[in-house]
Amino acid sequence: MANTKELNVEEKLRALYDLQLIDTRIDEIRNVRGELPLEVEDLEDEVAGLSSRNEKLKQDLEHIEEQIKAKKIAIDDYQASIKKYTKQQDSVRNNREFNSLTKEVEFQELEIQLAEKQIKEMKASMEHKKQVIAESKERLEAKSNHLKHKKAELSDIMSETQKEEAFLSEKSAEYEVLIEQRLLAAYKRIRGSVRNGLAVVSIERGASAGSFFTIPPQTQVEIAGRKRIIIDEHSGRILVDSSLAEEEKEKMEKLFSKF
Repeated sequence: MANTKELNVEEKLRALYDLQLIDTRIDEIRNVRGELPLEVEDLEDEVAGLSSRNEKLKQDLEHIEEQIKAKKIAIDDYQASIKKYTKQQDSVRNNREFNSLTKEVEFQELEIQLAEKQIKEMKASMEHKKQVIAESKERLEAKSNHLKHKKAELSDIMSETQKEEAFLSEKSAEYEVLIEQRLLAAYKRIRGSVRNGLAVVSIERGASAGSFFTIPPQTQVEIAGRKRIIIDEHSGRILVDSSLAEEEKEKMEKLFSKF
């Protein structure tokens, strides 16, 4: 669809309303997805965080196990030293040497007591970490399953709507080319400022669609005349008559029915 000639007012109104119908359909498709892509992204971050935490806990556990092994080896060394010093006491030449060896034995015994206390504390820490790992693993499995379900849900929605959205986005761009820049900029500004994205609305029961403010009869006649672009003074939206709206809706329904 190319902009080969200057459109008259009625053609501009039709092009604007068609663009509105297409953009509204795109909005509806995106609303179906809703917050699902963000929800999937958040779940992916959470699963990655839990996985990383679990790996860190497992590494901590391995480190504690290594420390316990080192302490047990140290205890064996202390016990070997005690045997050595005790044996040396049998061949000492004086009390000073005997007392010195006795102090060495006592020191090694204290080292053994300290190492055994540290092993006990590390084993308690290991048990706590094992419990935390089990709980974290359970939570990770639950979150992973939830993520799998949400990804499948998003994949189904995307496969159903992706082609339609791409097609409609292309059509929206084609209709934008038909509309002069000043009018298109106004359309986009209005559309961006209203919650439902409706920048062009029809007259329904004497009022603009979605509004409770009645349009004066003379203004309704002007709108039906399609001789100039008229803005609703209350909502700020561009107004079209109901007949034009119905004709364009019927035309666009044929376009949408392709999907």
